[in-house]
Amino acid sequence: MSEVIDILKDLISRPSVTPEDAGCQEFMADYLKASGFDIESMVFDDTTNMWARKGKEGPVFCFAGHTDVVPTGPLDKWHTPPFEPTEINGYLHGRGTADMKGSLAAMLVATRRFVEKHPDHKGSIAFLITSDEEGPFINGTTRVIDTLEARNEKITWALVGEPSSTHKVGDVIKNGRRGSLSGDLIVKGVQGHVAYPHLAKNPVHMAAPALTELSQIQWDKGNDYFPPTSFQISNINAGTGATNVVPGEMHVQFNFRYSTEVTAEILVERVHSILDAHGLDYDLDWTYNGLPFLTDKGLLVEAAVKAIEDTTHITPELLTTGGTSDGRFIAPTGAQVVELGPVNATIHKLNECIKMEDIELLTDMYEKILINLLAND
Repeated sequence: MSEVIDILKDLISRPSVTPEDAGCQEFMADYLKASGFDIESMVFDDTTNMWARKGKEGPVFCFAGHTDVVPTGPLDKWHTPPFEPTEINGYLHGRGTADMKGSLAAMLVATRRFVEKHPDHKGSIAFLITSDEEGPFINGTTRVIDTLEARNEKITWALVGEPSSTHKVGDVIKNGRRGSLSGDLIVKGVQGHVAYPHLAKNPVHMAAPALTELSQIQWDKGNDYFPPTSFQISNINAGTGATNVVPGEMHVQFNFRYSTEVTAEILVERVHSILDAHGLDYDLDWTYNGLPFLTDKGLLVEAAVKAIEDTTHITPELLTTGGTSDGRFIAPTGAQVVELGPVNATIHKLNECIKMEDIELLTDMYEKILINLLAND
């Protein structure tokens, strides 16, 4: 059995459901110490983070990732126990195999191989690992970045190991992400009896035209890297459960996934103007989940594309689709950021699994990226 699969099995066997780390970072730290890394544990409230670095000079290449996993869901729906790594027909099954302990194992082995072959490499290699990516993302990567920024410790290039691939490992590189902005809206009415509507004000009726308008607006046309901004209503609640009562208020939750063609401030202003134009009495709270970011063609993208081509002989697509990642906390510091990881077909699902051959390929890709950026020869 290969070293990277052994490491992956060890990590999977640790039930690190958000925000628990379950000893994963301690295991990684011990492994990295053998390659000359200095380890700094950063614990913020319920979240364990690790900043590991080898080297004192720039440029700084950083592997970024998370040890936490989502809950298993119903255990009786799993073919095999989720925290007992099990091989079936060339696939390794277990919670976190694809998201993202497979990437962590590949990062570790690729780094060891690179350091052994290139002991006098340029710059520094770092690991930024959190146990809070799948959770509220309050005390994880964002807090580590704040700490690094406060002491002017800069990351030049960051590779986030999120499962970016669609059909084959390496077929997609995420070189950016859309911004995410959420709204929590309460439309106020007057509760009353449905037989006496003139004595009540139905917030559902009042809000419906405004919500229809919001859902039909073309917020922008997107650009070469980003699809058009989307507005989606995720939850609507109103009423007492009785059929003869006009509700007194309606609760609506919605989300924007937005491109670099607009800003969060523009979206907020337009939403308020529409709600106001419809004469609604409302409260609206906003949650800024992350700014959009884009790493255009440059040294990091070129190094990743070349590594994939040399390993698999396919040229990856550069996409910004999908959800958010911790790259949104790293990019604002000025770092170039890409996401490259395994196939995402089973992430967050029951019976999560990964093709073991893909982890070997991913390890080779990561090593080649290090060579392309930091090798002296």
